[in-house]
Amino acid sequence: MFGRRKKSGSAEAADAAGEAEQVVDERDTEATGEDSGDADGTAPDRVNLPPAPRPDGPWDVSEVGRPGEGRVDLGGLFVPGVEGMELRVEVAGDAIVAATVVLRDSAVQLQAFAAPKREGIWGEVREEIAAGITQQGGVIDEVEGPLGWELRAQVPVQLPDGTGGVQLVRFVGVDGPRWFLRGVISGQGAVQPEAAGLLEQIFRDTVVVRGEGPMAPRDPIVLKLPEDAQMVPEGVQQEEQEGSRFSGSVGQLQRGPEITEVR
Repeated sequence: MFGRRKKSGSAEAADAAGEAEQVVDERDTEATGEDSGDADGTAPDRVNLPPAPRPDGPWDVSEVGRPGEGRVDLGGLFVPGVEGMELRVEVAGDAIVAATVVLRDSAVQLQAFAAPKREGIWGEVREEIAAGITQQGGVIDEVEGPLGWELRAQVPVQLPDGTGGVQLVRFVGVDGPRWFLRGVISGQGAVQPEAAGLLEQIFRDTVVVRGEGPMAPRDPIVLKLPEDAQMVPEGVQQEEQEGSRFSGSVGQLQRGPEITEVR
């Protein structure tokens, strides 16, 4: 689904990730004109700009003194805990790759990916998501929202009675230092974006732990269960995901354990 290599811990796998990351970084250096030897220093047009400042988050772990205060430790993410929320983790293969915060009648799915050092990928990812949903017959509206540029989508779905319908979904994203955090807001927070303030704050206050090891750009940052998780059995649902690997909404990954009453 994500094209992710199996984590074997072998030097061969680490070398492959390191080489992929180096290739992207070398491309970025060439694109910025650094050490290019151009007489006029002119740089070619770039598809993606460097990550923008994040004065309100989401945060890199290096920017937060105590990331575990008021947050649930999922390894690659520290997710804020709020009263009455449920936290569900979702898996691809044998790895936990996403966390979904359910709050009353809304939800936000959080997923972090490795990214190049000097180049943000959210602009390119938005294009991929929009193309994938449009090909499915959906409708996309790109707007500048509270979290920056986002996609508001009407995604075709099959209703329980077998008829066709649409699901409203918001795709938000932020580029950080060597990582990209994507959020998918569904439920009432997508139907009425003005009612999604708390979900947006959860997204902003999330802390990403990229790690220092080599990772190929766009590899998912793997998560883990918190040590004190209270598990609630869930049915397993697997759907085929086509198009961009960033285009999945809540439920399009295989659902794993559900953690309730974390606050």
